[in-house]
Amino acid sequence: MASQQDKAVAFRALHDRPGAFIIPNAWDAGSAKILASLGFEAIATTSQGLASSLGIADGTGALRRDDAIANCRAIAAATDLPVSADLENCYAHDPEAAAQTIRLAVEAGVVGVSIEDATGDAAKPIYDFALAVERVQAAVAAASSMPLPVVLVARADGLLCGGDLDDAVRRLQAFEKAGADVLYAPGLRDLASIRQVVQSVGKPVNVVMSTADPALTLAQLAEAGVRRISVGGALSRLAFAGLVRGATEMRERGTFTWVREALPTKDLMRILNRGDT
Repeated sequence: MASQQDKAVAFRALHDRPGAFIIPNAWDAGSAKILASLGFEAIATTSQGLASSLGIADGTGALRRDDAIANCRAIAAATDLPVSADLENCYAHDPEAAAQTIRLAVEAGVVGVSIEDATGDAAKPIYDFALAVERVQAAVAAASSMPLPVVLVARADGLLCGGDLDDAVRRLQAFEKAGADVLYAPGLRDLASIRQVVQSVGKPVNVVMSTADPALTLAQLAEAGVRRISVGGALSRLAFAGLVRGATEMRERGTFTWVREALPTKDLMRILNRGDT
């Protein structure tokens, strides 16, 4: 099993090399093992996927920090690949409390962490600019204090809440100045806006394909200067879509043809029993 230090060094190297890489999002240890078996180089967690698996809605504040940290621990232990944690707003408004979440996640085994400026409060969905920057500064300090090269991702979530691109860029530039390693504005959809963000900052940019035009390709995003590509909760929703299709067929038609599309048990057991994934 690779050490956490080895995973951290490998993960940072992915961000330092030319081109772009895909970092798919797992929601539990099983999905992490499946993704690792398919040849990806790193894995991210997903708050939406985790929340859905627990029967709660993402982004409502119902997901607890303890559940997120436990999920980080399970996924990091399941694979030799580097794991980056989706920590939402770090389950705290106060900068130092948010920083503590960063430390707990790294202690749980991940080598990448994130902090976003979404509050989880529908009445005021985004933190004021100054507080958002202060929170990133505290997260950077926490990540830097760990005994391995943790990659810190800072998210500007305003585009998901009706904000504009100029404000997102302003925040990402401030987060970069505060010391974030990777910058991320979910809600970018087309290559023009993606290029604008990439050209406005000097650190690697993550694009999430759950909100971008799905017709975009890895090659196009790399040409635009994107360094890494995630999918958020989309893979978990794809799995749930298969569940809905199969269950609907049984209920409405009384048939079971969906079984033909299921992953064969022997293949699943081979993946889950593989000790080096």
